[in-house]
Amino acid sequence: MSVDTRPQQISSFGRARRSFREWRWQRPFWGGLWTLLAGFPIMYIPYQTMTLGDLHIRMATTAGAGSLIIGVLLVVLGLTLWFQQQSRIFAGVAAILLALVSLVVSNFGAFLIGFLLALVGGALGVSWAPGRPAAAAAARPQPEPAVSLSKDDNGATGATDGGHRAD
Repeated sequence: MSVDTRPQQISSFGRARRSFREWRWQRPFWGGLWTLLAGFPIMYIPYQTMTLGDLHIRMATTAGAGSLIIGVLLVVLGLTLWFQQQSRIFAGVAAILLALVSLVVSNFGAFLIGFLLALVGGALGVSWAPGRPAAAAAARPQPEPAVSLSKDDNGATGATDGGHRAD
């Protein structure tokens, strides 16, 4: 080891980035983010007033309160995916169901933006599984197969189970 290869000091930004990366790997981060982001267009677009020249177009419907409730629930489910990993399957399924309900209630899922974000975020939340540390996975012994195909003394192939021949 030469003098020029001494370890570099890690800055506070590097430590924060590393701790955020470790936090992100321990939860369904992207599913939570997409679900969280899905709530905002579903909440906002039905209450928006668009202006085209002198023409004012109001998107509010009689189901505006339903859009607000769906949007808030999607934001809460996104935060649940981040901070309560144990309930990720419930939160993912609930996000998918709310995305489907938003098609009818909230201007086609806030013009399909919120619908698609919630659908993908819920699917990512359901499909995420906690990983194993690399050292623990390598140290774990591999189980032997219950049924193995081997040749007996006569050269015939037969299925054996636990060292016994099936006659």
